[in-house]
Amino acid sequence: MAPSAASGVSSLPSGFAVFTTPDLLFIFEFVFGGLVWILVSSSHVPIPLIQGWVMFASVFCFVATTVLAFLYVIGAHGNRTSWITLDAAYHCVASLFYFGASVLEALAAIQLQDGFLYKYYHENISAVVFSYVATLLYVVHAVFSLIRWKSS
Repeated sequence: MAPSAASGVSSLPSGFAVFTTPDLLFIFEFVFGGLVWILVSSSHVPIPLIQGWVMFASVFCFVATTVLAFLYVIGAHGNRTSWITLDAAYHCVASLFYFGASVLEALAAIQLQDGFLYKYYHENISAVVFSYVATLLYVVHAVFSLIRWKSS
């Protein structure tokens, strides 16, 4: 059942022109997630298991965010409430993935502090910063998605 415009319930975005402010977070999630992916893949890997999770989380969220935004742009959702639930669930899971990845990337960067080139250390510090920014973006988007889900 599609939410009514008279009830004040926000619907899912469809097309480029109707992206609301919370839905514009897709762009920033895409950019910062891509930066995390690039920085981690180009940096030195002191602990493959830890940075493997960081790579999994960043690549998964990058691809899933891209696909979800594309599906919204082409209007594949048909404004069904099941898509509102999917949107809320995805952003909650992505928030948890990125939070875990941020903590683990910070641990890897701390271990790079001694005995490695500063280039690798700075790449990992940059990845930590961008990972926490991506986490914040996903959390904010999850809050807006949960508000939309609750009002649907």
